[in-house]
Amino acid sequence: MKTLGVVGGIAPESTVDYYRRIIAQYRARTADGSYPPIVITSMDMQRMLGLIDARKFLELTEYLLNEIIRLANADADVGLLASNTPHLVFDAIRERSPIPLVSIVEAPCDNAKSLGIGRIGLLGTRFTMQARFYPEVFARQGISVIVPNACEQDYIHDRYMSELVHGVYRPKTRQRLLEIVGRLEQRENIEGVILGGTELPLLLRNGAEIEIPLLDTTELHTRKAIDAIFA
Repeated sequence: MKTLGVVGGIAPESTVDYYRRIIAQYRARTADGSYPPIVITSMDMQRMLGLIDARKFLELTEYLLNEIIRLANADADVGLLASNTPHLVFDAIRERSPIPLVSIVEAPCDNAKSLGIGRIGLLGTRFTMQARFYPEVFARQGISVIVPNACEQDYIHDRYMSELVHGVYRPKTRQRLLEIVGRLEQRENIEGVILGGTELPLLLRNGAEIEIPLLDTTELHTRKAIDAIFA
C-alpha cells in the first residue's frame, strides 16, 4: 500500500472535500474498515495567486515543487495538487518531482473519451479557462475544449474568488453558472462540461437541470489517486 501525498490549501474547502472523497473511495474499495495512509501539506493560496497574476511561473514552479518535496520527505510515495489552477506548471513540476504525480487534467480527459465527447466546455478560474493545459491534453484525444466568452469568464472568476474559495455557495450564483452552461450548449454545441475548479462540484453537486455530463474533476482526480496507491 502506497502513501498518498496531497498539496492542499488551494483552497481549504476543496482540500477538505478531497480528504473526504479519498477516504470514502478507499473504504468502498477495501470494505475492511481500514483507512488509507495520507500526508497533506497546506500552502498559501494567496501567495500562489500572486505569483500567477505576476506571471512569475518559475517562482510558482519552485514554490509548488517545494511542497511536493515536503510530501516526499514525509514518506509519501505518490502525490497530487488538490486544485486545477496550479496545473499551469504541472509538467515542469512533474519533470523534477521526486515522486510520481497524478494529473487532474488527464483524469477527466480519459472520462470524456470514454463518453465519446468531441466538444466539451470548461469552467474554472480565469487562469484555468485562459490557459492551454486543458486544451493541449484533450487535443491529444481529438477533443475540443470550449470556454465561455469574456464577460462570462469575468463573472465566473469573480464569483469563484469572492465566494467559492471562501466556502460561500449561493443559489443565485449556482443558477447563473447553469445558465452559462446552457448558453455554451446552444452556442457551441458542447456535449459535456469540465468542472475545472475543485470548488465547482461543491456548488453544482446536483446538476439535474443539465442534460449533458458534468465532469467533476475532484471525483475523477481522487479516483486516479486511489488507483495509484493500490498500483
